[in-house]
Amino acid sequence: MHYEGNIIRPPSEANSILFQVTVGCSRNKCTFCGSYQGERFKIKPDNIIMEDIAFAADYCKNQRRVFLCDGDALIIPQKRLMNILTRIEEELPWVTRVGVYANAKSIAMKSTEELKQLREHKLGIAYMGLETGDDITLKEINKGADSEEMIRMGKKIRDVGIKLSVTVILGIAGKERSDIHARQTGRVLSAIDPEYVGALSLMLIPGTPLYNDYKTGKFPLLTPEEMLGELRTMVAATNLSQGLFHANHASNYLPIKARMPKDKEKTLALIDEALAGRIRLKPEWLRGL
Repeated sequence: MHYEGNIIRPPSEANSILFQVTVGCSRNKCTFCGSYQGERFKIKPDNIIMEDIAFAADYCKNQRRVFLCDGDALIIPQKRLMNILTRIEEELPWVTRVGVYANAKSIAMKSTEELKQLREHKLGIAYMGLETGDDITLKEINKGADSEEMIRMGKKIRDVGIKLSVTVILGIAGKERSDIHARQTGRVLSAIDPEYVGALSLMLIPGTPLYNDYKTGKFPLLTPEEMLGELRTMVAATNLSQGLFHANHASNYLPIKARMPKDKEKTLALIDEALAGRIRLKPEWLRGL
C-alpha cells in the first residue's frame, strides 16, 4: 500500500481496508484541527490507487469494508470517484460497504443523482464533522458552513440512502457559549436525524490557532465536569428517530453509548450519577486521540 503522511480514519473503520485516495484535507482551515498541519491537499494519481486496490485483491480477502482516506474523499470529481468504486467492485467483490469523510462543501458539489450513483456502487456511509450547531462558534472555528447549510447537506446525503455519522465536539465553544453550543447542536442533530452521532471531548493540539488562543487566555478550556454538563444538555436537546449517540472516544471522560430514543432517559440518569460524583470519570492520563 502507498501511504503518505498521517492516515486518519474513523474508529469504526478500524478493521476496514484503508485506501489513501487523497492526501490531507480539502479545507484544512479549522482552528482546532492539527491533523494535516502543513499538508497540501491533493488527489493521488489513479495508477497508485489502482495498484493499492490490486494489492488488496491479493492480501485483504477477509475484510468486508473499505474506507477511502484521507480528509474528504467525497470531493474527488465524480468520474474519478466512480472509477475507484467500480474498480473496487471488480477486484474486491466481497466488499459490502465503502466509507468516506465528507463536509458540507463536498456534499454540495455532488448532485442528488451523483450521490445515488455512488450509493449504487457501495458507498454506504459518510462521516461529517458538524462540531457544533451554534453559528457563532462555527464561524469562530472557521468551519466554512453555517448550521442551516449543515442541516441541508446532512439531509441531502441521508435522503439518497447513504448512512451518515456526525461528529460533534464537547468544549469547542469555550465557557461563555457552552450551553448555547450544547442546545444548538442538539437542534441541528435532531433536524438531520443521522444514523450515528459521535461526541468527542476537545483536546487542544499545539500549533493550532485554538491552542494559541488557549495559551494567551483568549479561549478558556472547560473542566471535565463542565464538559459532562455540556454533554447532558446536548443529549437532552437531541431527538433522533433511531440513531446511535455515543461518546466512547478515547478523549471522553465518561463513555456512553445510547440508542435513541429508547436509551435517552437512562443515559441522562447515568450522566447525573457522574455529575454527582457517584461514578468516576476517566483520568487525564487515560485520555488520548
